Amino acid sequence: MLLAGLVSACAGQTIKPAEMLDEKTGVTVGALQEPIEFIEDAKLGAAGSDRRSTFAYLGPVEWDTSGDITYGLWIHVAPGNDQAVGDIRAKGGASLVLDDGPVPLSLTDAPQTGSNPYHPVASWGQTAYFRLDVALLKRMASSQKLILEFHGVDVPAVDFTPTQDVRDTLTRFEHARGITDD
Repeated sequence: MLLAGLVSACAGQTIKPAEMLDEKTGVTVGALQEPIEFIEDAKLGAAGSDRRSTFAYLGPVEWDTSGDITYGLWIHVAPGNDQAVGDIRAKGGASLVLDDGPVPLSLTDAPQTGSNPYHPVASWGQTAYFRLDVALLKRMASSQKLILEFHGVDVPAVDFTPTQDVRDTLTRFEHARGITDD
């Protein structure tokens, strides 16, 4: 009976939102407990090369500074091999592909707080914050397609797809942050 309950709980697992107060700055930070995992689309060579997968991680963030609310999109890329994904911080280096088309991402600075809402998975990976607003967050949550695409100089575009359906996770984040359609 207990095992059946655990299996059913894990089958529909979504990543839950979390909130923390940065005591040094007084900023309330809303994030997911864990970022959403993406995996590089398989592009094996003719010989079916044995290469490790590259992962990317995405997490929405809300910073509330005494009622002044701003949003950001935390992205981390952890290469599984010695091939770089390109510079995600370069102009035009990262974009989202949603049901209604591509969305270029623009870098932003995160407010200075005593801790980060997410921790990089790999020390050798790349991490950056991108601009996010409520309209884009809603588009992401309602889109059946959510692809992270990275571009680079002398590097072809690399696409990453989520390892699970993320619509419920992003919708829960919206509700936890008080973002409604009202």
